[in-house]
Amino acid sequence: MATSEAFTFLGSRGATLAGRLERPAGQARAAALFAHCFTCSKQSLAASRIAGALAARGIATLRFDFTGLGESGGDFAATTFASNVADLVAAAAALADRGLPPSLLVGHSLGGAAVLAAAPRLPAVQAVAVLGAPAEPEHVLAHLGGERARIEAAGTAEVTLGGRRIRVGRDFIVDVTQQRLQENLAGLRRALLILHAPRDEVVGIDHAGRLFGWARHPKSFISLDGADHLLTRREDADYAADVIAAWALRYLPVAPAEQGRIQPGEGEVVVAEAPGGSRLLQQAAVRGHRLAADEPVALGGGDAGPTPYDYLLIALGACTSMTLRLYADRKSLPLERIAVRLRHDKIHAEDCADCETKVGKLDRIRRVIELAGPLDEAQRRRLLEIADKCPVHRTLESEVRVETRLAAP
Repeated sequence: MATSEAFTFLGSRGATLAGRLERPAGQARAAALFAHCFTCSKQSLAASRIAGALAARGIATLRFDFTGLGESGGDFAATTFASNVADLVAAAAALADRGLPPSLLVGHSLGGAAVLAAAPRLPAVQAVAVLGAPAEPEHVLAHLGGERARIEAAGTAEVTLGGRRIRVGRDFIVDVTQQRLQENLAGLRRALLILHAPRDEVVGIDHAGRLFGWARHPKSFISLDGADHLLTRREDADYAADVIAAWALRYLPVAPAEQGRIQPGEGEVVVAEAPGGSRLLQQAAVRGHRLAADEPVALGGGDAGPTPYDYLLIALGACTSMTLRLYADRKSLPLERIAVRLRHDKIHAEDCADCETKVGKLDRIRRVIELAGPLDEAQRRRLLEIADKCPVHRTLESEVRVETRLAAP
Protein backbone atom coordinates (compact mmCIF):
# COMPACT_ATOMS: atom_id res chain seq x y z
CA MET A 1 0.00 0.00 0.00
CA ALA A 2 1.29 3.48 -0.89
CA THR A 3 2.41 5.74 1.98
CA SER A 4 2.59 9.52 2.38
CA GLU A 5 5.33 11.35 4.26
CA ALA A 6 6.31 14.96 4.94
CA PHE A 7 9.02 16.32 2.66
CA THR A 8 10.79 19.67 3.19
CA PHE A 9 13.57 21.38 1.25
CA LEU A 10 14.99 24.84 0.60
CA GLY A 11 13.29 26.74 -2.20
CA SER A 12 14.79 29.16 -4.70
CA ARG A 13 14.42 32.13 -2.33
CA GLY A 14 15.97 30.33 0.65
CA ALA A 15 12.68 29.59 2.43
CA THR A 16 11.75 26.10 3.62
CA LEU A 17 9.13 24.61 1.31
CA ALA A 18 6.68 21.98 2.52
CA GLY A 19 5.60 18.97 0.50
CA ARG A 20 4.20 15.46 0.65
CA LEU A 21 6.03 12.53 -0.88
CA GLU A 22 3.74 9.70 -1.95
CA ARG A 23 5.72 6.46 -1.94
CA PRO A 24 4.59 3.21 -3.58
CA ALA A 25 4.57 -0.08 -1.75
CA GLY A 26 7.97 -1.65 -2.40
CA GLN A 27 10.66 -0.15 -4.59
CA ALA A 28 9.73 2.89 -6.68
CA ARG A 29 10.27 2.35 -10.39
CA ALA A 30 10.53 6.11 -11.01
CA ALA A 31 9.80 9.49 -9.42
CA ALA A 32 7.53 12.37 -10.39
CA LEU A 33 7.14 16.01 -9.41
CA PHE A 34 3.74 17.77 -9.30
CA ALA A 35 3.24 21.56 -9.66
CA HIS A 36 -0.09 22.93 -8.42
CA CYS A 37 -2.19 25.69 -9.98
CA PHE A 38 -1.74 29.43 -9.33
CA THR A 39 -2.40 30.24 -5.63
CA CYS A 40 -3.49 26.63 -5.00
CA SER A 41 -1.61 24.23 -2.75
CA LYS A 42 -0.34 20.66 -2.57
CA GLN A 43 -3.67 19.74 -0.97
CA SER A 44 -5.76 20.49 -4.08
CA LEU A 45 -7.89 17.58 -5.26
CA ALA A 46 -5.96 17.32 -8.52
CA ALA A 47 -2.61 17.25 -6.70
CA SER A 48 -3.59 14.66 -4.11
CA ARG A 49 -5.46 12.33 -6.48
CA ILE A 50 -2.81 12.38 -9.21
CA ALA A 51 0.03 11.87 -6.73
CA GLY A 52 -1.83 8.94 -5.19
CA ALA A 53 -2.56 7.33 -8.55
CA LEU A 54 1.06 7.62 -9.64
CA ALA A 55 2.26 6.11 -6.36
CA ALA A 56 -0.16 3.21 -6.85
CA ARG A 57 1.54 2.57 -10.21
CA GLY A 58 4.99 2.47 -8.62
CA ILE A 59 5.93 6.13 -9.21
CA ALA A 60 7.01 8.05 -6.10
CA THR A 61 5.49 11.54 -6.39
CA LEU A 62 6.30 14.81 -4.64
CA ARG A 63 3.67 17.56 -4.43
CA PHE A 64 4.71 20.74 -2.65
CA ASP A 65 3.63 24.30 -1.92
CA PHE A 66 5.44 27.01 -3.86
CA THR A 67 7.18 29.78 -1.91
CA GLY A 68 4.71 31.76 0.20
CA LEU A 69 1.78 29.39 -0.33
CA GLY A 70 0.18 26.71 1.83
CA GLU A 71 2.58 25.48 4.49
CA SER A 72 5.72 26.77 2.75
CA GLY A 73 7.71 29.68 4.06
CA GLY A 74 8.60 32.87 2.24
CA ASP A 75 6.66 35.83 0.86
CA PHE A 76 4.48 35.09 -2.16
CA ALA A 77 4.45 38.80 -3.06
CA ALA A 78 8.21 38.56 -3.67
CA THR A 79 7.92 35.59 -6.02
CA THR A 80 7.76 35.48 -9.82
CA PHE A 81 7.01 32.89 -12.46
CA ALA A 82 10.77 32.39 -12.82
CA SER A 83 11.10 31.76 -9.07
CA ASN A 84 8.33 29.15 -9.30
CA VAL A 85 10.31 27.40 -12.02
CA ALA A 86 13.40 27.64 -9.81
CA ASP A 87 11.39 26.10 -6.94
CA LEU A 88 10.65 23.15 -9.21
CA VAL A 89 14.33 22.76 -10.04
CA ALA A 90 15.14 22.88 -6.30
CA ALA A 91 12.47 20.24 -5.61
CA ALA A 92 13.93 18.00 -8.32
CA ALA A 93 17.40 18.36 -6.77
CA ALA A 94 16.00 17.48 -3.33
CA LEU A 95 14.38 14.35 -4.74
CA ALA A 96 17.60 13.40 -6.50
CA ASP A 97 19.49 13.80 -3.21
CA ARG A 98 17.20 11.10 -1.80
CA GLY A 99 17.85 8.77 -4.70
CA LEU A 100 14.67 9.71 -6.60
CA PRO A 101 15.59 11.97 -9.55
CA PRO A 102 12.22 12.83 -11.16
CA SER A 103 11.66 11.46 -14.66
CA LEU A 104 8.07 12.78 -14.87
CA LEU A 105 6.74 16.32 -14.38
CA VAL A 106 3.03 17.03 -13.94
CA GLY A 107 1.63 20.56 -13.79
CA HIS A 108 -1.86 21.98 -13.28
CA SER A 109 -2.87 25.34 -14.80
CA LEU A 110 -0.01 27.82 -14.27
CA GLY A 111 1.87 24.92 -12.71
CA GLY A 112 1.64 23.30 -16.15
CA ALA A 113 3.34 26.31 -17.70
CA ALA A 114 5.99 26.11 -14.97
CA VAL A 115 6.83 22.44 -15.63
CA LEU A 116 7.13 23.15 -19.36
CA ALA A 117 9.63 25.88 -18.55
CA ALA A 118 11.50 23.73 -16.01
CA ALA A 119 11.77 20.52 -18.05
CA PRO A 120 14.70 21.60 -20.27
CA ARG A 121 16.71 22.27 -17.08
CA LEU A 122 16.15 18.74 -15.73
CA PRO A 123 18.04 16.11 -17.76
CA ALA A 124 16.47 13.16 -15.93
CA VAL A 125 12.94 14.14 -17.01
CA GLN A 126 11.56 11.88 -19.75
CA ALA A 127 7.89 12.91 -19.83
CA VAL A 128 5.73 15.95 -19.03
CA ALA A 129 1.95 16.09 -18.45
CA VAL A 130 -0.04 19.32 -18.14
CA LEU A 131 -3.68 19.90 -17.14
CA GLY A 132 -5.55 23.06 -18.11
CA ALA A 133 -2.27 24.83 -18.84
CA PRO A 134 -2.22 28.29 -20.49
CA ALA A 135 -0.25 28.72 -23.71
CA GLU A 136 0.99 32.08 -22.40
CA PRO A 137 1.71 32.34 -18.65
CA GLU A 138 0.60 35.97 -18.68
CA HIS A 139 -2.96 34.69 -19.20
CA VAL A 140 -3.14 34.49 -15.40
CA LEU A 141 -3.05 38.30 -15.24
CA ALA A 142 -6.55 38.46 -16.71
CA HIS A 143 -7.82 37.26 -13.34
CA LEU A 144 -6.37 40.28 -11.57
CA GLY A 145 -8.90 42.51 -13.28
CA GLY A 146 -8.67 46.14 -12.16
CA GLU A 147 -6.26 45.17 -9.38
CA ARG A 148 -3.38 44.94 -11.87
CA ALA A 149 -3.04 48.70 -12.14
CA ARG A 150 -3.05 49.01 -8.34
CA ILE A 151 -0.30 46.38 -8.05
CA GLU A 152 1.83 48.08 -10.68
CA ALA A 153 1.41 51.47 -9.01
CA ALA A 154 1.94 50.38 -5.39
CA GLY A 155 4.45 47.58 -5.95
CA THR A 156 2.22 45.02 -4.19
CA ALA A 157 -1.46 44.68 -3.42
CA GLU A 158 -3.74 42.14 -1.79
CA VAL A 159 -6.24 40.58 -4.19
CA THR A 160 -8.85 37.82 -4.09
CA LEU A 161 -8.05 34.87 -6.37
CA GLY A 162 -9.96 31.61 -6.29
CA GLY A 163 -11.67 32.70 -3.09
CA ARG A 164 -8.34 33.37 -1.37
CA ARG A 165 -6.87 36.70 -0.27
CA ILE A 166 -3.27 36.86 -1.47
CA ARG A 167 -0.64 39.56 -1.96
CA VAL A 168 0.77 39.83 -5.50
CA GLY A 169 3.87 41.84 -6.40
CA ARG A 170 4.79 43.97 -9.41
CA ASP A 171 7.77 41.73 -10.20
CA PHE A 172 5.42 38.83 -10.81
CA ILE A 173 3.50 40.82 -13.43
CA VAL A 174 6.65 42.00 -15.19
CA ASP A 175 8.20 38.53 -15.22
CA VAL A 176 5.14 36.60 -16.37
CA THR A 177 4.65 38.86 -19.39
CA GLN A 178 8.15 37.98 -20.59
CA GLN A 179 7.64 34.19 -20.66
CA ARG A 180 7.42 32.43 -24.04
CA LEU A 181 6.33 28.80 -23.79
CA GLN A 182 6.59 28.29 -27.54
CA GLU A 183 10.38 28.42 -27.20
CA ASN A 184 10.30 25.95 -24.30
CA LEU A 185 8.16 23.51 -26.28
CA ALA A 186 10.40 23.73 -29.33
CA GLY A 187 13.31 22.49 -27.25
CA LEU A 188 11.36 20.22 -24.91
CA ARG A 189 12.50 16.89 -26.43
CA ARG A 190 10.34 14.94 -23.97
CA ALA A 191 7.09 13.05 -24.33
CA LEU A 192 4.19 15.45 -23.73
CA LEU A 193 0.62 14.79 -22.60
CA ILE A 194 -1.88 17.67 -22.67
CA LEU A 195 -5.15 17.27 -20.75
CA HIS A 196 -7.77 20.02 -21.02
CA ALA A 197 -11.50 20.43 -20.42
CA PRO A 198 -13.35 21.66 -23.55
CA ARG A 199 -15.52 23.96 -21.41
CA ASP A 200 -12.76 25.27 -19.16
CA GLU A 201 -13.91 28.79 -18.28
CA VAL A 202 -10.59 29.81 -16.71
CA VAL A 203 -8.16 28.70 -19.43
CA GLY A 204 -9.94 28.18 -22.75
CA ILE A 205 -9.47 25.04 -24.84
CA ASP A 206 -7.71 27.10 -27.50
CA HIS A 207 -4.66 27.19 -25.22
CA ALA A 208 -4.39 23.39 -25.47
CA GLY A 209 -4.52 23.67 -29.26
CA ARG A 210 -1.64 26.11 -29.32
CA LEU A 211 0.48 24.02 -26.96
CA PHE A 212 -0.16 20.91 -29.02
CA GLY A 213 0.69 22.74 -32.24
CA TRP A 214 3.98 24.05 -30.85
CA ALA A 215 5.07 20.72 -29.41
CA ARG A 216 6.93 18.04 -31.31
CA HIS A 217 6.21 14.34 -31.18
CA PRO A 218 5.73 12.27 -29.12
CA LYS A 219 2.73 14.31 -27.98
CA SER A 220 -0.79 13.33 -26.95
CA PHE A 221 -4.04 15.11 -26.09
CA ILE A 222 -6.82 13.96 -23.75
CA SER A 223 -10.14 15.77 -23.47
CA LEU A 224 -11.44 16.10 -19.90
CA ASP A 225 -15.01 16.34 -21.08
CA GLY A 226 -17.38 17.75 -18.47
CA ALA A 227 -14.62 18.76 -16.04
CA ASP A 228 -14.03 22.25 -14.67
CA HIS A 229 -10.66 23.97 -14.49
CA LEU A 230 -9.85 22.90 -10.92
CA LEU A 231 -11.11 19.31 -11.38
CA THR A 232 -13.35 19.79 -8.36
CA ARG A 233 -15.40 16.67 -9.14
CA ARG A 234 -13.61 13.65 -7.70
CA GLU A 235 -14.42 11.52 -10.75
CA ASP A 236 -12.70 14.05 -13.05
CA ALA A 237 -9.58 14.15 -10.88
CA ASP A 238 -9.56 10.34 -10.69
CA TYR A 239 -9.88 10.03 -14.46
CA ALA A 240 -7.05 12.48 -15.11
CA ALA A 241 -4.90 10.70 -12.53
CA ASP A 242 -5.47 7.26 -14.09
CA VAL A 243 -4.76 8.53 -17.61
CA ILE A 244 -1.50 10.24 -16.61
CA ALA A 245 -0.35 7.21 -14.63
CA ALA A 246 -1.03 4.76 -17.48
CA TRP A 247 0.50 7.07 -20.12
CA ALA A 248 3.63 7.80 -18.11
CA LEU A 249 4.61 4.14 -17.75
CA ARG A 250 5.34 4.01 -21.49
CA TYR A 251 8.10 6.61 -21.18
CA LEU A 252 9.63 6.19 -17.74
CA PRO A 253 12.83 4.22 -17.20
CA VAL A 254 12.94 0.82 -15.56
CA ALA A 255 14.15 0.92 -11.94
CA PRO A 256 17.89 0.09 -11.86
CA ALA A 257 17.42 -3.13 -9.88
CA GLU A 258 14.71 -4.35 -12.23
CA GLN A 259 16.67 -3.32 -15.31
CA GLY A 260 19.58 -5.50 -14.19
CA ARG A 261 17.26 -8.40 -13.40
CA ILE A 262 15.64 -8.52 -16.81
CA GLN A 263 18.72 -7.74 -18.91
CA PRO A 264 18.39 -9.99 -22.00
CA GLY A 265 21.22 -11.97 -23.54
CA GLU A 266 22.08 -12.05 -27.24
CA GLY A 267 19.02 -13.16 -29.24
CA GLU A 268 16.91 -13.37 -26.08
CA VAL A 269 13.67 -11.76 -24.91
CA VAL A 270 13.11 -11.45 -21.16
CA VAL A 271 9.71 -10.81 -19.56
CA ALA A 272 9.35 -10.12 -15.82
CA GLU A 273 6.73 -8.68 -13.51
CA ALA A 274 6.97 -4.89 -13.35
CA PRO A 275 7.07 -3.13 -9.95
CA GLY A 276 4.11 -0.94 -9.00
CA GLY A 277 1.32 -1.06 -11.57
CA SER A 278 -1.35 -3.74 -11.69
CA ARG A 279 -0.69 -7.26 -10.47
CA LEU A 280 -0.55 -8.41 -14.12
CA LEU A 281 1.76 -5.68 -15.48
CA GLN A 282 4.83 -7.14 -17.21
CA GLN A 283 8.07 -5.57 -18.42
CA ALA A 284 9.60 -7.06 -21.57
CA ALA A 285 13.18 -6.39 -22.67
CA VAL A 286 14.84 -7.10 -26.02
CA ARG A 287 18.02 -5.52 -27.45
CA GLY A 288 17.77 -2.48 -25.20
CA HIS A 289 14.05 -1.92 -25.88
CA ARG A 290 11.57 -1.87 -22.98
CA LEU A 291 7.92 -2.77 -23.58
CA ALA A 292 4.96 -3.10 -21.21
CA ALA A 293 2.30 -5.79 -21.36
CA ASP A 294 -0.89 -5.77 -19.29
CA GLU A 295 -4.53 -6.82 -19.35
CA PRO A 296 -7.61 -4.56 -19.46
CA VAL A 297 -9.04 -3.38 -16.15
CA ALA A 298 -12.05 -5.68 -16.60
CA LEU A 299 -9.71 -8.68 -16.58
CA GLY A 300 -7.77 -7.66 -13.49
CA GLY A 301 -5.05 -5.55 -15.11
CA GLY A 302 -4.33 -1.85 -15.32
CA ASP A 303 -4.39 -1.49 -19.14
CA ALA A 304 -0.86 -0.03 -19.04
CA GLY A 305 0.15 -1.79 -22.26
CA PRO A 306 -0.99 -4.20 -24.97
CA THR A 307 -2.11 -7.69 -23.93
CA PRO A 308 -0.04 -10.80 -24.84
CA TYR A 309 -2.47 -11.55 -27.67
CA ASP A 310 -2.17 -7.94 -28.86
CA TYR A 311 1.59 -8.50 -29.17
CA LEU A 312 0.94 -11.71 -31.10
CA LEU A 313 -1.18 -9.76 -33.61
CA ILE A 314 1.44 -7.01 -33.72
CA ALA A 315 4.09 -9.61 -34.57
CA LEU A 316 2.02 -11.04 -37.41
CA GLY A 317 0.98 -7.63 -38.72
CA ALA A 318 4.53 -6.24 -38.67
CA CYS A 319 5.94 -9.34 -40.35
CA THR A 320 3.21 -9.23 -43.01
CA SER A 321 3.83 -5.59 -43.83
CA MET A 322 7.63 -6.01 -43.89
CA THR A 323 7.39 -9.05 -46.16
CA LEU A 324 5.11 -7.24 -48.62
CA ARG A 325 7.37 -4.18 -48.67
CA LEU A 326 10.50 -6.24 -49.37
CA TYR A 327 8.74 -8.12 -52.18
CA ALA A 328 7.20 -4.99 -53.74
CA ASP A 329 10.52 -3.14 -53.73
CA ARG A 330 12.36 -6.12 -55.22
CA LYS A 331 9.77 -6.41 -58.01
CA SER A 332 9.46 -2.62 -58.47
CA LEU A 333 5.71 -2.71 -57.82
CA PRO A 334 3.95 0.67 -57.40
CA LEU A 335 3.00 -0.09 -53.79
CA GLU A 336 2.74 3.17 -51.87
CA ARG A 337 1.43 2.14 -48.47
CA ILE A 338 0.54 -0.99 -46.51
CA ALA A 339 -1.79 -1.31 -43.53
CA VAL A 340 -2.67 -4.58 -41.83
CA ARG A 341 -5.74 -4.90 -39.59
CA LEU A 342 -5.94 -7.95 -37.33
CA ARG A 343 -8.39 -9.46 -34.84
CA HIS A 344 -8.13 -12.57 -32.67
CA ASP A 345 -10.96 -14.69 -31.31
CA LYS A 346 -11.90 -18.30 -30.66
CA ILE A 347 -14.44 -20.30 -32.67
CA HIS A 348 -15.98 -23.74 -32.41
CA ALA A 349 -14.02 -26.28 -34.44
CA GLU A 350 -17.15 -27.54 -36.16
CA ASP A 351 -17.64 -24.07 -37.65
CA CYS A 352 -14.36 -24.39 -39.61
CA ALA A 353 -14.89 -26.68 -42.58
CA ASP A 354 -11.23 -26.83 -43.68
CA CYS A 355 -9.58 -27.14 -40.23
CA GLU A 356 -7.98 -30.36 -39.02
CA THR A 357 -9.31 -29.87 -35.49
CA LYS A 358 -12.93 -31.03 -35.34
CA VAL A 359 -13.70 -30.93 -31.59
CA GLY A 360 -13.63 -28.06 -29.10
CA LYS A 361 -12.48 -24.54 -29.91
CA LEU A 362 -9.64 -23.17 -31.97
CA ASP A 363 -7.97 -19.80 -32.40
CA ARG A 364 -8.87 -17.62 -35.37
CA ILE A 365 -6.92 -14.59 -36.59
CA ARG A 366 -8.66 -12.41 -39.14
CA ARG A 367 -6.27 -10.31 -41.20
CA VAL A 368 -7.30 -7.56 -43.64
CA ILE A 369 -4.53 -6.04 -45.79
CA GLU A 370 -4.91 -2.56 -47.25
CA LEU A 371 -2.70 -1.84 -50.28
CA ALA A 372 -2.46 1.72 -51.60
CA GLY A 373 -1.02 2.56 -55.00
CA PRO A 374 -1.78 2.06 -58.74
CA LEU A 375 -1.57 -1.75 -58.59
CA ASP A 376 -3.34 -3.90 -61.17
CA GLU A 377 -5.48 -6.88 -60.14
CA ALA A 378 -2.73 -9.45 -60.85
CA GLN A 379 -0.27 -7.54 -58.66
CA ARG A 380 -2.78 -7.31 -55.81
CA ARG A 381 -3.49 -11.07 -56.00
CA ARG A 382 0.24 -11.84 -55.96
CA LEU A 383 0.80 -9.64 -52.91
CA LEU A 384 -2.02 -11.47 -51.13
CA GLU A 385 -0.21 -14.75 -51.82
CA ILE A 386 3.07 -13.31 -50.56
CA ALA A 387 1.42 -12.24 -47.29
CA ASP A 388 1.00 -15.92 -46.37
CA LYS A 389 4.76 -16.43 -46.79
CA CYS A 390 5.73 -14.08 -43.97
CA PRO A 391 7.90 -15.99 -41.43
CA VAL A 392 5.62 -15.31 -38.45
CA HIS A 393 2.60 -16.53 -40.44
CA ARG A 394 4.46 -19.74 -41.25
CA THR A 395 5.46 -20.18 -37.61
CA LEU A 396 1.88 -19.80 -36.44
CA GLU A 397 0.62 -22.40 -38.93
CA SER A 398 3.45 -24.88 -38.43
CA GLU A 399 4.08 -27.36 -35.63
CA VAL A 400 5.70 -25.41 -32.80
CA ARG A 401 7.35 -26.90 -29.73
CA VAL A 402 7.84 -24.81 -26.58
CA GLU A 403 10.52 -26.32 -24.36
CA THR A 404 10.32 -25.08 -20.77
CA ARG A 405 12.64 -25.55 -17.79
CA LEU A 406 13.25 -23.83 -14.47
CA ALA A 407 16.23 -21.51 -14.16
CA ALA A 408 18.80 -22.39 -11.52
CA PRO A 409 17.94 -20.72 -8.17
